Amino acid sequence: MSKQNNNPAENEDYGNDFVTLVDENGKETEFEIVDSLVTENNEYFALIPTETPENLANDDGELVILKVVEENGEEFLEPIEDDDEFEEISEIFIDRLEELYDFNEQES
Repeated sequence: MSKQNNNPAENEDYGNDFVTLVDENGKETEFEIVDSLVTENNEYFALIPTETPENLANDDGELVILKVVEENGEEFLEPIEDDDEFEEISEIFIDRLEELYDFNEQES
């Protein structure tokens, strides 16, 4: 999987990056990587489900934000557990992607 740390609109010449994730029930879902972010301590990816008939039927239109975690020399994508960290990273992604996607702010 290619990792990028810049504006996704600048990467259009290189095509889209995709990743298949497996949930706790073993179900595979394909996502498009729409942006990535590297901070001092961590790396994050913003994903959207690919437009397959199955994904469109189950799509709630939300952006999925995952953190890269290294375990035994392998990298995994996991949900961000810390609420403050999630809020900070999601705001960065939304600011960077709002020109490309229509985000509906949800009330807490």
